[in-house]
Amino acid sequence: MAGTAVKITSIEIVQLSLPLEPPFPAAWDPVPRRSFPATLVFVRTDDGAMGVGSGDTMRGFEPYVDLFVGEDPLAIARLVRMLETVSFHGPRPWPLEAALWDIAGQVYGQPVARLLGGYTDRMPAYASTGALASPQERVQVALELSERGFKAMKIRLDPARAEEGLEAVRAVRSSLPHLELMVDLNQGWRMPGDPRPPLDRPAARRIADRLGELGVLWIEEPLDGADARGMAALKAGSGIRLAGGEMARSFPELVALADADALDVFQPDAVLSCGLSRCRTLAEYVLARGRWFSPHTWTNGIGLLVNLHLITGVGGGPYLEYPIDPPHWTAQRRDFMLAETIEPDGDGMLVVPDRPGLGLVLDEEAIARFRVE
Repeated sequence: MAGTAVKITSIEIVQLSLPLEPPFPAAWDPVPRRSFPATLVFVRTDDGAMGVGSGDTMRGFEPYVDLFVGEDPLAIARLVRMLETVSFHGPRPWPLEAALWDIAGQVYGQPVARLLGGYTDRMPAYASTGALASPQERVQVALELSERGFKAMKIRLDPARAEEGLEAVRAVRSSLPHLELMVDLNQGWRMPGDPRPPLDRPAARRIADRLGELGVLWIEEPLDGADARGMAALKAGSGIRLAGGEMARSFPELVALADADALDVFQPDAVLSCGLSRCRTLAEYVLARGRWFSPHTWTNGIGLLVNLHLITGVGGGPYLEYPIDPPHWTAQRRDFMLAETIEPDGDGMLVVPDRPGLGLVLDEEAIARFRVE
């Protein structure tokens, strides 16, 4: 197909919803989740190619479909600029860009990671737990995940229950001293309808100091995501790495965080934040300045695959986020639209599929079963 004048013929957006029983008590949600929505974006071309992406809901994108039908799917740089205009006025459209890269990989017979730079084909995963839990529960999960090969783990801490959260971190540290620990305070943004104010700077500093004493690798989103000055001051004063940027709306917003020296670990999610192309550019920028690049991946299995291609393509790390929190959150729930779940090997490594494009294989039966009409 390479070298031919390929054109986009259609863009189809499919909504899925997986019932969750028992519900998933996500730390960032005011109420437990009783269903897990997922959006699939199918981009088809006039020569029969099909790219798939997922991530944001894409609700409200339909009026903009005609901007892309008839365009060359391999003209990704130009289409990204068009997608940025859509992002300003409408939804976060980055699943569509992921589908374009999926097509490009198929056209050139290469995994997307190779097209993005080809730095490596594997990355250590850190187990990213999503529920608040008692110290005893958190230790039990940590032991299970360690036995599965994970070398690092992220724990959620609710500032309103800081002592319990700190005790959970302390208990895991005591039980598994070899396990690298990260802590997420989830203060960067709020779910719709959640009016709670973010943590203030003095309170964040107190928590950061205590986590620093426990040898935590990084603290994620300790303050409002727009408070670049506050994060820069906290980073300089606490001596502990700060992570964030997962839901930043635009590339300039992320560059501003870098220029303010607000973060040590940059985490924009390629299917939620500003897309694969811009995230790649940001990664190269922050890596050249001695910072880390480790994207957020809490969407679904397709989003996880997209960010795996991204981080391995640019040589980020030192870990990639892997959402897992048994029994509340499992690979089977996260990857329900895929024919096979995405699993790390026995050493906790995620390996890029060797198939062209994103390398995903859909479960057509599950898609039909859980499709929302």
